[in-house]
Amino acid sequence: MSYKAFIHVQHLLGTGHVVRAASIGKALAARGVEVTLASGNRIPPTLDTGPLEIIELPACKSPDAAFKRLVTLDGEDIDEAWKTGRVEKSIQAFEARDYDLLLTETYPFGRRQLDFELTPLLDCAKSRATPPLVATSIRDILVRKKELWKEEWMASQALKYYDRILIHSDPDFVRLADSFPFADRVDHLVRYTGYVGGDKRPQANGSDGEDEIVISCGGGAVAEGLLSAALEARPLCRRAEDATWRILIGHDISDDAFGIYRKSAGDGVIVERARRDFPELLKRARLSVSQAGYNTVLDILTAGIPAVFVPFAQVNETEQGQRADALAAHGRAVVTPEAGLTPERLAAAIDDALALPRSSHEVLLGGAERSADILLKDLEDRNG
Repeated sequence: MSYKAFIHVQHLLGTGHVVRAASIGKALAARGVEVTLASGNRIPPTLDTGPLEIIELPACKSPDAAFKRLVTLDGEDIDEAWKTGRVEKSIQAFEARDYDLLLTETYPFGRRQLDFELTPLLDCAKSRATPPLVATSIRDILVRKKELWKEEWMASQALKYYDRILIHSDPDFVRLADSFPFADRVDHLVRYTGYVGGDKRPQANGSDGEDEIVISCGGGAVAEGLLSAALEARPLCRRAEDATWRILIGHDISDDAFGIYRKSAGDGVIVERARRDFPELLKRARLSVSQAGYNTVLDILTAGIPAVFVPFAQVNETEQGQRADALAAHGRAVVTPEAGLTPERLAAAIDDALALPRSSHEVLLGGAERSADILLKDLEDRNG
């Protein structure tokens, strides 16, 4: 039987959410599913969406790490008319075909500011004569909320609308209960898939990456402190002064700012835009220096190299810090806080991390493929 899947994704600052959603979509497509990916923000140019049908919803983002406001890509606050248009476009896209599967990325375990759109979409799905299978796709660690009622609302929303919760982690490494106090209420819906990522990427050019210190910052929107410290840290290192430092700057950094970073680079430091061969660079590198976003950490785990993490921790963000601490507990990384980061402190962390060995510890991967298999089995079970 041929199935049709509708995946809804909204990335607000970084790009990890849309990268995971596209990976799962491509895994479903490889199994014969017709997949539509509806994205609420501009898809990054480095992301290969393959055979997916892409629908661009009216785009929005968060202007900062507080995630209290949504703005257009031009920085204008969204209003009720914008919200109405977004809901109409989303439901129109969903109703265009008789979808067998509706997959929301993160929601309801995050993205609560999109409830104005997603609850109507879920109600639309549930009102069909034959409702689709409804699933959510969430990363390994959730951002904790100060108000407990918000987390209880997540569980209630999941129980009301959802048939399956896919958690993209290794349960021996991190479990839902580690960052969600109501995990027991939804445990019967949960399946652990392993980490999503590891898609085949181009080989690195020539000797690029070999024995290098690779500094990366994802999209780069919230990495100014890390980038500034990295540009000055190389002469302060005892164990890395002989290595080439390669600083990769994401496409959320303006061309003007990129040019300033590039002019500030000293001897032995290469500054360039983020590259699609980043995972291959890491496999050749001596050390990775980065924040602790989901996709970056996955690439580091796969490469087996030691790392320095400067977790993004502005406002109420806890997710990256928890992930970085988990790797440090496994002897894979050194963690240094983002607050008050200096070139001297970063250099000291790099020296400490270079004393760590490469690792052969294997984390459960293949999350996109396992997600597709779980969802297809759920669909087949429903259809008898």
